[in-house]
Amino acid sequence: MEVPFERAYPFELADKLEAERNLTDKEFESVILCDYPGFDEYLAEKARAVREKYYGKKVYLRGLIEFTNICKNNCYYCGIRRDNPNAERYRLNEEQILTCCAAGYELGFRTFVLQGGEDPYYTDDLVASIVSSIKERHPDCAVTLSIGEREKESYQKFFDAGADRYLLRHETADKEHYEMLHPAELSFDHRMQCLRYLKEIGYQVGCGMMVGSPYQTVEHLVKDLRFLREFEPEMVGIGPFIPHHDTQFADRKAGTVGMTVRLLSIIRLLLPDVLLPATTALGTIDPIGREKGLLASANVIMPNLSPADVRKKYLLYDNKITAGDEAAEAVRDMTKRIASVGYEAVVDRGDHVSLGTK
Repeated sequence: MEVPFERAYPFELADKLEAERNLTDKEFESVILCDYPGFDEYLAEKARAVREKYYGKKVYLRGLIEFTNICKNNCYYCGIRRDNPNAERYRLNEEQILTCCAAGYELGFRTFVLQGGEDPYYTDDLVASIVSSIKERHPDCAVTLSIGEREKESYQKFFDAGADRYLLRHETADKEHYEMLHPAELSFDHRMQCLRYLKEIGYQVGCGMMVGSPYQTVEHLVKDLRFLREFEPEMVGIGPFIPHHDTQFADRKAGTVGMTVRLLSIIRLLLPDVLLPATTALGTIDPIGREKGLLASANVIMPNLSPADVRKKYLLYDNKITAGDEAAEAVRDMTKRIASVGYEAVVDRGDHVSLGTK
Protein backbone atom coordinates (compact mmCIF):
# COMPACT_ATOMS: atom_id res chain seq x y z
CA MET A 1 0.00 0.00 0.00
CA GLU A 2 1.37 3.41 -1.00
CA VAL A 3 0.94 6.07 1.68
CA PRO A 4 2.21 9.65 1.85
CA PHE A 5 5.53 9.99 3.65
CA GLU A 6 4.06 11.89 6.61
CA ARG A 7 1.53 9.13 7.16
CA ALA A 8 3.95 6.24 6.88
CA TYR A 9 4.85 5.99 10.56
CA PRO A 10 1.78 4.12 11.89
CA PHE A 11 1.92 1.74 8.93
CA GLU A 12 5.57 1.07 9.73
CA LEU A 13 4.54 0.34 13.32
CA ALA A 14 2.05 -2.25 12.05
CA ASP A 15 4.92 -3.87 10.15
CA LYS A 16 7.08 -3.77 13.27
CA LEU A 17 4.33 -5.30 15.41
CA GLU A 18 3.93 -8.13 12.92
CA ALA A 19 7.67 -8.78 12.82
CA GLU A 20 8.58 -8.34 16.48
CA ARG A 21 5.27 -8.99 18.26
CA ASN A 22 5.93 -5.99 20.45
CA LEU A 23 6.07 -2.18 20.46
CA THR A 24 7.07 0.47 22.95
CA ASP A 25 4.27 2.04 24.97
CA LYS A 26 4.39 5.21 22.87
CA GLU A 27 4.27 3.15 19.67
CA PHE A 28 1.24 1.25 20.95
CA GLU A 29 -0.42 4.59 21.66
CA SER A 30 0.27 5.72 18.08
CA VAL A 31 -1.28 2.56 16.66
CA ILE A 32 -4.33 2.74 18.96
CA LEU A 33 -4.98 6.42 18.15
CA CYS A 34 -4.10 6.41 14.44
CA ASP A 35 -6.79 8.09 12.32
CA TYR A 36 -5.27 7.70 8.86
CA PRO A 37 -7.56 6.35 6.13
CA GLY A 38 -6.81 2.76 5.25
CA PHE A 39 -4.89 2.00 8.43
CA ASP A 40 -7.45 -0.38 9.94
CA GLU A 41 -7.64 -2.45 6.78
CA TYR A 42 -3.85 -2.55 6.55
CA LEU A 43 -3.66 -3.76 10.14
CA ALA A 44 -6.48 -6.27 9.64
CA GLU A 45 -4.87 -7.72 6.49
CA LYS A 46 -1.73 -8.47 8.46
CA ALA A 47 -3.73 -9.92 11.35
CA ARG A 48 -5.81 -12.15 9.06
CA ALA A 49 -2.67 -13.53 7.44
CA VAL A 50 -1.29 -14.42 10.86
CA ARG A 51 -4.48 -16.10 12.10
CA GLU A 52 -4.70 -18.11 8.86
CA LYS A 53 -1.10 -19.26 9.32
CA TYR A 54 -2.08 -20.89 12.60
CA TYR A 55 -5.76 -21.72 12.19
CA GLY A 56 -6.50 -21.60 8.48
CA LYS A 57 -10.02 -20.46 7.64
CA LYS A 58 -11.62 -22.15 10.66
CA VAL A 59 -13.91 -20.30 13.03
CA TYR A 60 -14.61 -22.36 16.14
CA LEU A 61 -18.16 -22.48 17.47
CA ARG A 62 -18.45 -22.98 21.24
CA GLY A 63 -21.74 -23.87 22.89
CA LEU A 64 -22.46 -21.22 25.53
CA ILE A 65 -24.66 -22.15 28.51
CA GLU A 66 -25.50 -19.18 30.77
CA PHE A 67 -26.62 -21.21 33.76
CA THR A 68 -27.22 -18.56 36.45
CA ASN A 69 -27.70 -14.80 36.56
CA ILE A 70 -27.45 -14.63 40.34
CA CYS A 71 -24.26 -12.91 41.48
CA LYS A 72 -22.85 -11.98 44.88
CA ASN A 73 -20.84 -9.12 43.38
CA ASN A 74 -21.88 -5.56 42.68
CA CYS A 75 -19.71 -4.51 39.72
CA TYR A 76 -20.76 -1.02 38.71
CA TYR A 77 -21.18 -1.82 35.00
CA CYS A 78 -23.08 -5.12 35.20
CA GLY A 79 -26.80 -5.67 34.78
CA ILE A 80 -26.85 -8.82 36.93
CA ARG A 81 -25.02 -7.15 39.84
CA ARG A 82 -26.20 -8.10 43.31
CA ASP A 83 -28.03 -4.84 44.06
CA ASN A 84 -30.11 -4.66 40.87
CA PRO A 85 -33.63 -5.33 42.15
CA ASN A 86 -35.08 -5.40 38.64
CA ALA A 87 -33.11 -8.39 37.37
CA GLU A 88 -35.33 -11.45 36.93
CA ARG A 89 -33.20 -14.13 38.53
CA TYR A 90 -32.81 -17.78 37.55
CA ARG A 91 -30.48 -20.72 37.91
CA LEU A 92 -30.29 -24.03 36.05
CA ASN A 93 -29.89 -27.29 37.93
CA GLU A 94 -27.40 -29.97 36.95
CA GLU A 95 -29.88 -31.93 34.85
CA GLN A 96 -30.94 -28.83 32.91
CA ILE A 97 -27.29 -28.03 32.16
CA LEU A 98 -26.71 -31.60 30.98
CA THR A 99 -29.79 -31.36 28.76
CA CYS A 100 -28.32 -28.23 27.12
CA CYS A 101 -25.06 -30.14 26.55
CA ALA A 102 -26.91 -33.11 25.06
CA ALA A 103 -28.74 -30.83 22.61
CA GLY A 104 -25.46 -29.13 21.71
CA TYR A 105 -23.71 -32.45 21.23
CA GLU A 106 -26.39 -33.52 18.74
CA LEU A 107 -25.67 -30.33 16.81
CA GLY A 108 -21.99 -31.25 16.69
CA PHE A 109 -20.60 -29.05 19.45
CA ARG A 110 -17.49 -30.41 21.13
CA THR A 111 -16.87 -27.49 23.49
CA PHE A 112 -19.28 -26.28 26.14
CA VAL A 113 -18.77 -22.96 27.93
CA LEU A 114 -20.50 -22.78 31.31
CA GLN A 115 -20.87 -19.13 32.23
CA GLY A 116 -22.63 -17.54 35.15
CA GLY A 117 -22.60 -14.96 37.89
CA GLU A 118 -20.70 -15.69 41.07
CA ASP A 119 -23.60 -17.62 42.59
CA PRO A 120 -22.83 -19.23 45.99
CA TYR A 121 -25.43 -21.92 45.29
CA TYR A 122 -22.91 -23.57 42.97
CA THR A 123 -20.51 -24.94 45.54
CA ASP A 124 -17.18 -26.44 44.58
CA ASP A 125 -18.67 -29.91 44.90
CA LEU A 126 -21.65 -29.06 42.69
CA VAL A 127 -19.50 -27.46 39.98
CA ALA A 128 -17.15 -30.46 40.05
CA SER A 129 -20.13 -32.80 39.78
CA ILE A 130 -21.49 -30.91 36.77
CA VAL A 131 -18.12 -30.94 35.04
CA SER A 132 -17.50 -34.64 35.67
CA SER A 133 -21.02 -35.52 34.49
CA ILE A 134 -20.48 -33.65 31.22
CA LYS A 135 -17.17 -35.42 30.74
CA GLU A 136 -18.69 -38.84 31.50
CA ARG A 137 -21.46 -38.34 28.95
CA HIS A 138 -19.30 -36.56 26.36
CA PRO A 139 -15.67 -37.63 26.88
CA ASP A 140 -14.60 -36.17 23.52
CA CYS A 141 -15.68 -32.65 24.53
CA ALA A 142 -13.86 -29.76 26.16
CA VAL A 143 -15.44 -27.99 29.12
CA THR A 144 -14.77 -24.31 29.72
CA LEU A 145 -15.77 -22.58 32.94
CA SER A 146 -16.43 -18.87 33.31
CA ILE A 147 -17.67 -18.46 36.86
CA GLY A 148 -15.44 -15.78 38.28
CA GLU A 149 -13.07 -15.61 41.20
CA ARG A 150 -12.47 -18.64 43.43
CA GLU A 151 -9.54 -19.86 45.47
CA LYS A 152 -6.78 -22.06 44.07
CA GLU A 153 -8.17 -25.19 45.77
CA SER A 154 -11.50 -24.68 44.01
CA TYR A 155 -9.88 -24.23 40.62
CA GLN A 156 -7.83 -27.38 41.22
CA LYS A 157 -10.97 -29.34 42.09
CA PHE A 158 -12.69 -28.28 38.86
CA PHE A 159 -9.58 -29.14 36.85
CA ASP A 160 -9.36 -32.57 38.48
CA ALA A 161 -13.04 -33.11 37.61
CA GLY A 162 -12.22 -32.54 33.93
CA ALA A 163 -12.47 -28.81 33.22
CA ASP A 164 -10.10 -27.89 30.40
CA ARG A 165 -10.33 -24.12 30.11
CA TYR A 166 -11.22 -21.16 32.27
CA LEU A 167 -12.26 -17.69 31.16
CA LEU A 168 -11.74 -14.83 33.62
CA ARG A 169 -11.67 -11.38 32.09
CA HIS A 170 -9.25 -9.08 33.89
CA GLU A 171 -11.40 -6.11 32.65
CA THR A 172 -8.50 -3.65 33.04
CA ALA A 173 -4.82 -4.09 33.88
CA ASP A 174 -4.67 -0.80 35.78
CA LYS A 175 -5.44 -1.10 39.50
CA GLU A 176 -6.76 2.44 39.88
CA HIS A 177 -9.03 2.01 36.87
CA TYR A 178 -10.23 -1.36 38.22
CA GLU A 179 -11.24 0.34 41.45
CA MET A 180 -13.29 2.90 39.51
CA LEU A 181 -15.34 0.05 38.01
CA HIS A 182 -15.78 -2.14 41.11
CA PRO A 183 -16.76 -1.71 44.76
CA ALA A 184 -14.08 -1.89 47.45
CA GLU A 185 -15.04 -5.47 48.33
CA LEU A 186 -13.52 -6.61 45.02
CA SER A 187 -9.74 -6.69 44.70
CA PHE A 188 -7.65 -6.08 41.59
CA ASP A 189 -4.80 -8.02 43.16
CA HIS A 190 -7.04 -11.03 43.83
CA ARG A 191 -8.36 -10.98 40.26
CA MET A 192 -4.81 -11.10 38.92
CA GLN A 193 -3.85 -13.78 41.44
CA CYS A 194 -6.75 -15.93 40.24
CA LEU A 195 -5.41 -15.74 36.69
CA ARG A 196 -1.99 -16.84 37.89
CA TYR A 197 -3.53 -19.75 39.83
CA LEU A 198 -5.33 -20.94 36.71
CA LYS A 199 -2.11 -20.92 34.70
CA GLU A 200 -0.22 -22.75 37.44
CA ILE A 201 -2.83 -25.50 37.58
CA GLY A 202 -2.67 -26.11 33.83
CA TYR A 203 -5.86 -24.68 32.40
CA GLN A 204 -6.01 -23.11 28.98
CA VAL A 205 -6.71 -19.61 30.29
CA GLY A 206 -8.70 -16.78 28.78
CA CYS A 207 -8.69 -13.18 29.97
CA GLY A 208 -9.67 -9.88 28.36
CA MET A 209 -10.94 -6.36 28.85
CA MET A 210 -13.80 -4.03 28.07
CA VAL A 211 -13.15 -1.50 25.32
CA GLY A 212 -14.39 2.01 25.99
CA SER A 213 -15.30 1.40 29.63
CA PRO A 214 -15.88 4.44 31.87
CA TYR A 215 -12.71 6.39 32.69
CA GLN A 216 -10.64 4.31 30.26
CA THR A 217 -7.66 6.09 28.66
CA VAL A 218 -5.24 5.09 25.92
CA GLU A 219 -2.66 4.50 28.67
CA HIS A 220 -5.01 1.92 30.22
CA LEU A 221 -5.29 0.11 26.90
CA VAL A 222 -1.51 0.06 26.55
CA LYS A 223 -1.31 -1.50 30.02
CA ASP A 224 -3.82 -4.12 28.90
CA LEU A 225 -1.70 -4.98 25.86
CA ARG A 226 1.44 -5.11 27.96
CA PHE A 227 -0.29 -7.45 30.44
CA LEU A 228 -1.53 -9.72 27.66
CA ARG A 229 1.96 -10.03 26.20
CA GLU A 230 3.46 -10.90 29.58
CA PHE A 231 0.70 -13.27 30.71
CA GLU A 232 0.38 -15.08 27.36
CA PRO A 233 -3.21 -16.35 27.68
CA GLU A 234 -4.53 -18.99 25.30
CA MET A 235 -7.64 -16.88 24.65
CA VAL A 236 -8.45 -13.17 24.85
CA GLY A 237 -12.06 -12.02 25.00
CA ILE A 238 -12.62 -8.32 24.39
CA GLY A 239 -15.81 -6.48 23.68
CA PRO A 240 -17.12 -2.94 23.70
CA PHE A 241 -18.50 -1.57 26.96
CA ILE A 242 -22.28 -1.28 26.65
CA PRO A 243 -24.18 0.48 29.44
CA HIS A 244 -27.05 -1.12 31.35
CA HIS A 245 -29.95 1.05 32.44
CA ASP A 246 -29.94 -0.27 36.04
CA THR A 247 -26.31 0.63 36.81
CA GLN A 248 -24.52 3.82 37.79
CA PHE A 249 -22.97 3.90 34.32
CA ALA A 250 -26.36 3.97 32.56
CA ASP A 251 -25.66 7.32 30.89
CA ARG A 252 -22.12 6.56 29.79
CA LYS A 253 -21.25 6.25 26.10
CA ALA A 254 -20.70 2.76 24.76
CA GLY A 255 -17.41 1.59 23.34
CA THR A 256 -17.11 1.43 19.57
CA VAL A 257 -16.87 -1.30 16.98
CA GLY A 258 -13.96 0.49 15.36
CA MET A 259 -11.73 0.50 18.42
CA THR A 260 -12.71 -3.06 19.35
CA VAL A 261 -11.82 -4.53 15.95
CA ARG A 262 -8.60 -2.51 15.83
CA LEU A 263 -7.60 -4.01 19.16
CA LEU A 264 -8.50 -7.50 17.92
CA SER A 265 -6.00 -7.03 15.08
CA ILE A 266 -3.36 -5.65 17.44
CA ILE A 267 -3.82 -8.58 19.83
CA ARG A 268 -3.55 -11.08 16.98
CA LEU A 269 -0.21 -9.58 15.93
CA LEU A 270 0.91 -9.48 19.56
CA LEU A 271 -0.13 -13.10 20.28
CA PRO A 272 -0.22 -14.87 16.90
CA ASP A 273 -1.68 -18.21 18.04
CA VAL A 274 -4.26 -16.83 20.49
CA LEU A 275 -7.93 -17.77 20.26
CA LEU A 276 -9.96 -14.58 19.75
CA PRO A 277 -13.76 -14.49 20.04
CA ALA A 278 -15.97 -12.17 18.06
CA THR A 279 -18.22 -11.43 21.02
CA THR A 280 -21.96 -11.02 21.45
CA ALA A 281 -21.32 -7.43 22.54
CA LEU A 282 -19.81 -6.70 19.11
CA GLY A 283 -22.92 -8.09 17.47
CA THR A 284 -25.11 -6.04 19.80
CA ILE A 285 -23.71 -2.62 18.88
CA ASP A 286 -23.49 -3.42 15.16
CA PRO A 287 -25.67 -5.90 13.22
CA ILE A 288 -22.56 -7.16 11.42
CA GLY A 289 -20.18 -6.54 14.32
CA ARG A 290 -19.18 -10.18 14.64
CA GLU A 291 -18.40 -10.37 10.94
CA LYS A 292 -16.22 -7.28 11.34
CA GLY A 293 -14.52 -9.06 14.24
CA LEU A 294 -13.78 -12.09 12.06
CA LEU A 295 -12.31 -9.84 9.37
CA ALA A 296 -10.08 -8.32 12.06
CA SER A 297 -8.76 -11.85 12.82
CA ALA A 298 -11.17 -13.21 15.45
CA ASN A 299 -11.68 -16.97 15.17
CA VAL A 300 -14.20 -18.02 17.85
CA ILE A 301 -17.96 -17.44 18.13
CA MET A 302 -20.16 -18.71 20.96
CA PRO A 303 -23.75 -19.51 19.96
CA ASN A 304 -26.12 -19.67 22.92
CA LEU A 305 -27.32 -23.14 23.99
CA SER A 306 -29.15 -21.88 27.08
CA PRO A 307 -32.89 -22.61 27.32
CA ALA A 308 -34.79 -20.01 25.31
CA ASP A 309 -36.82 -18.85 28.32
CA VAL A 310 -33.76 -17.66 30.27
CA ARG A 311 -31.64 -16.04 27.57
CA LYS A 312 -33.16 -12.58 27.93
CA LYS A 313 -32.67 -12.73 31.70
CA TYR A 314 -28.87 -12.94 31.38
CA LEU A 315 -28.72 -9.23 30.62
CA LEU A 316 -25.23 -7.94 31.41
CA TYR A 317 -25.87 -4.84 29.28
CA ASP A 318 -28.79 -3.27 27.41
CA ASN A 319 -30.16 -4.67 24.12
CA LYS A 320 -28.07 -7.84 24.29
CA ILE A 321 -28.84 -9.99 21.26
CA THR A 322 -30.27 -13.42 21.98
CA ALA A 323 -29.97 -15.55 18.85
CA GLY A 324 -33.06 -17.47 17.66
CA ASP A 325 -35.19 -19.50 20.01
CA GLU A 326 -33.87 -22.77 18.67
CA ALA A 327 -30.21 -23.66 18.84
CA ALA A 328 -30.07 -25.47 15.50
CA GLU A 329 -31.49 -22.41 13.74
CA ALA A 330 -28.91 -20.21 15.43
CA VAL A 331 -26.06 -22.48 14.36
CA ARG A 332 -27.25 -22.62 10.74
CA ASP A 333 -27.57 -18.84 10.64
CA MET A 334 -24.14 -18.32 12.19
CA THR A 335 -22.56 -20.81 9.78
CA LYS A 336 -23.94 -18.84 6.82
CA ARG A 337 -22.77 -15.54 8.26
CA ILE A 338 -19.27 -16.88 8.84
CA ALA A 339 -19.16 -18.20 5.28
CA SER A 340 -20.27 -14.79 3.97
CA VAL A 341 -16.90 -13.30 5.00
CA GLY A 342 -14.85 -16.17 3.64
CA TYR A 343 -14.45 -18.42 6.68
CA GLU A 344 -15.62 -21.89 7.70
CA ALA A 345 -17.57 -22.66 10.88
CA VAL A 346 -16.37 -25.76 12.73
CA VAL A 347 -17.71 -27.28 15.94
CA ASP A 348 -14.74 -29.42 17.04
CA ARG A 349 -12.79 -28.77 20.26
CA GLY A 350 -10.53 -26.29 18.52
CA ASP A 351 -7.78 -26.29 21.10
CA HIS A 352 -5.16 -23.57 21.27
CA VAL A 353 -2.49 -24.61 18.79
CA SER A 354 0.45 -24.40 21.26
CA LEU A 355 3.09 -24.25 18.57
CA GLY A 356 5.76 -22.90 20.86
CA THR A 357 5.92 -19.58 19.07
CA LYS A 358 6.03 -17.39 22.16
